[in-house]
Amino acid sequence: MPREPGLSARLKLTLSYAGFVMLAGILLLVAVLAFYLYFLPNGWITTEGNFWINRAVLVRAFVPFMAAVIVFLLVFGFLGGWVLAGRMLAPLTRITDATRVAATGSLSHRIRLPGRTDEFRELADAFDTMLARLEAHVTEQRRFAANASHELRTPLAITQSLLDVARNDPERTTGELDERLRVVNTRAIELTEALLLLSRTEQRAFSRDRVDLSLVAEEAAETLLLLAEKRGVTVETSGEAAPTFGSPALLLQLTTNLVHNAIVHNLPEQGAVWVTTGIEPGTVVLTVENTGEHLPQPLVATLAEPFQRGTERIRTDQAGVGLGLAIVKSITQAHDGTLSLTPRPAGGLRVTVRLPISLGYATGKSKYVSG
Repeated sequence: MPREPGLSARLKLTLSYAGFVMLAGILLLVAVLAFYLYFLPNGWITTEGNFWINRAVLVRAFVPFMAAVIVFLLVFGFLGGWVLAGRMLAPLTRITDATRVAATGSLSHRIRLPGRTDEFRELADAFDTMLARLEAHVTEQRRFAANASHELRTPLAITQSLLDVARNDPERTTGELDERLRVVNTRAIELTEALLLLSRTEQRAFSRDRVDLSLVAEEAAETLLLLAEKRGVTVETSGEAAPTFGSPALLLQLTTNLVHNAIVHNLPEQGAVWVTTGIEPGTVVLTVENTGEHLPQPLVATLAEPFQRGTERIRTDQAGVGLGLAIVKSITQAHDGTLSLTPRPAGGLRVTVRLPISLGYATGKSKYVSG
């Protein structure tokens, strides 16, 4: 928004310093003048030696001196104030320059203001922290957008190839083509919905209500029971009431993704999944564990990355769209929680979600307390 030009902060501080010095000097001179006029005796003074005091002469001699002192204070106050204001505002100038650099799109610049802690250094440190987070966020968004574009382009390219083959081969039956197109289209829809869900959670555009994670866990396990039976995996749910505050739909999506991931990435036969809920001081805990292959910690650290399965990108023929744990991470952060992934010593994965406990929960009771 355009603004009218005004005085700089340095000039304002200079005028303030000069004005204060002038005011203090004038008050001091007025006090001395008042002493000469009202408190200094006039005439002969007899002490150890007699001398004559003429107040009129003293005042006439003092007034030109007072004028010269006022002029000196004016010049000294302005020059000294200009120098002091420049030194005081130097850190602010560096912060302003860094802001202009960031406004051009370069987020790698940092102020790194030296010296001990004061208000300007706290502001500079806070600005550096903001730039670091913003740079990481923008980098992540660019990487995510590139991956999303690639993943969305893949099913479209497959669809185009299938249609080209069908057009070039009129004798080909359409049954197989229809089925393959349906699979590819389903994958594209799932990927689009997952991307929309990620965007929704990152913007925190959802309403909040009280939710019991233990009930959500039971619902998710029941929903995926047929998939677990088909893969020969047993799913066990246990634990106490875990009341939190958030979106019931998103927390159900979070739990469903975790249980689905635990079922799919499990032993081919006689696998197991354990879903437990509990309470820790100030938080509720949802834990999903599954049997499976031994996973190294560096590999586990990448599992929540979008479009990743371990250290490799997902393939089109794999189940899912590679956003399951990424969505879990995004939903957890949107609910001010934490997500941790650790490999199980016996093989498999343990995923722990910690969310703030609902304020209406009383310790020792399994239901919500109204209020």
